[in-house]
Amino acid sequence: MLKLRDFIRLIVMAIFCHRLRAFLTMLCIAIGIAAVVLLTSIGEGIHRFVLSEFTQFGTNLIGINPGRATTVGASVGVFGAERPLTIDDAEALKRIANVEAVIPMVQGNAEIKAFGKSRRSTVYGVGAEFPTVFTFNVSAGRFLPDDDPLAPRAYAVLGYTLKNELFGTKSPLGQYIRIGGSRYRVIGTLESKGQVLGFDLDDAVYIPTQRSLAMFNRDSVMEIDLLYKEGANQQQIVGAIEKLIIARHGKMDVTITTQQQMLEILGSILNVLTFAVGALGGISLLVGGVGILTITTIAVRERTSEIGLYRALGARRIQILALFLGEAAILSGLGGVIGLAVGLLGGQLLQLIFPALPTHFSLFFTSLSVILAIIIGLIAGVLPAMHAAQLDPVTALRAE
Repeated sequence: MLKLRDFIRLIVMAIFCHRLRAFLTMLCIAIGIAAVVLLTSIGEGIHRFVLSEFTQFGTNLIGINPGRATTVGASVGVFGAERPLTIDDAEALKRIANVEAVIPMVQGNAEIKAFGKSRRSTVYGVGAEFPTVFTFNVSAGRFLPDDDPLAPRAYAVLGYTLKNELFGTKSPLGQYIRIGGSRYRVIGTLESKGQVLGFDLDDAVYIPTQRSLAMFNRDSVMEIDLLYKEGANQQQIVGAIEKLIIARHGKMDVTITTQQQMLEILGSILNVLTFAVGALGGISLLVGGVGILTITTIAVRERTSEIGLYRALGARRIQILALFLGEAAILSGLGGVIGLAVGLLGGQLLQLIFPALPTHFSLFFTSLSVILAIIIGLIAGVLPAMHAAQLDPVTALRAE
């Protein structure tokens, strides 16, 4: 009967006496674990990066867009036309309780000229409270004043990149620029905001909404963004918006999207992405399990006479089974630790080579990968171990 001390010694001796086989077994698992850790770190990094980009404007925002997201009923021709969102709608929304700011927004693209230089950039038509809603900081001068929204003055505020491209180190305050053929006076510049989800907010100019409607020949705004007070009841505010729109438009002909809804949708998409990327690494882990199965099967055949000797000395079948499963578990665990180290190191190298690539090592995924390595090793070692345990002692002793 094998004692625990002898049992452990036999496992360790078997591993050291067959170093090449042990190395190949660990390598199978290590490659799979490294792939899982590295790919899930990239997926988790992208997940966190996108969410952080999306939430930098705050979480108490509500977006209102013209038209309904769902379609019901039958077409009724011109009588079913949706009423556009206007600046007057935005002004009316300001009267809702617990609303801090409302921004009617228009976006377009135009050529901007100043002192013989020209650059085609994004033009945002916004209101005076834009920096409050989207957490922008003014670096010089001021933002657009709170003028009559239907008759604003021709003022402009430059983004960080656009200011540098047109004026360099000179101050643009008080200077005149031409946007789409119309003259505007620069009254402020913004601090760098960088790119958000692929949109460069620095290479842009900000002008009053009504001016942008005339510039792009539009009769309605593209979106109205509403900022409500922290701690306010979101559902009550959404309900108040719906009542106001129905009162003004005669029906509910807009789509209201809260920041929470956007984050939930975005989070679910990113979770699928992380899972899909992790599944790719899981395929490598599965291949490693097949490798362990193959190597362990060969090991059983090579050690048939040894198994016969153990059985002749009184080792029970359950002990022979545990012996081979123990080897598989130890080799899988060591391979998992090595793969984990390689994956972590690979992630650090990726960040050095590609600084823009976001990576984040999740404790959950890294721990799960090592546990999976041990489980896969045990599963892959079951059939060979069962075969070894069922060998007849006399037949096994005769084997060469």
